[in-house]
Amino acid sequence: MSDTLVTTPKFLLGQTVITANANAVLPELDVIVALQRHQSGDWGDVDNHDRQINEDDLRSGGRLFSVYHTTGGTKFWIITEWDHSVTTVLMPKDY
Repeated sequence: MSDTLVTTPKFLLGQTVITANANAVLPELDVIVALQRHQSGDWGDVDNHDRQINEDDLRSGGRLFSVYHTTGGTKFWIITEWDHSVTTVLMPKDY
């Protein structure tokens, strides 16, 4: 039995990119785990309003926004564009 939780993706990420700043700061494993969570519909630490917007946009094809923290506590964002052509990992100050 595996300790890894396998979930079915709810949407395609498209091309996945990371800003230079985020790439320099974020541990690779934390980014990979966050991308899996994002794609499974676990929006991380967004507020209830943004969570509902994501759920609505998941059905209607809008932009998807998630907030995560590294194991060390560093906050970062993941944004998938409305057409799911690109998903960007970035630091809040990169926006």
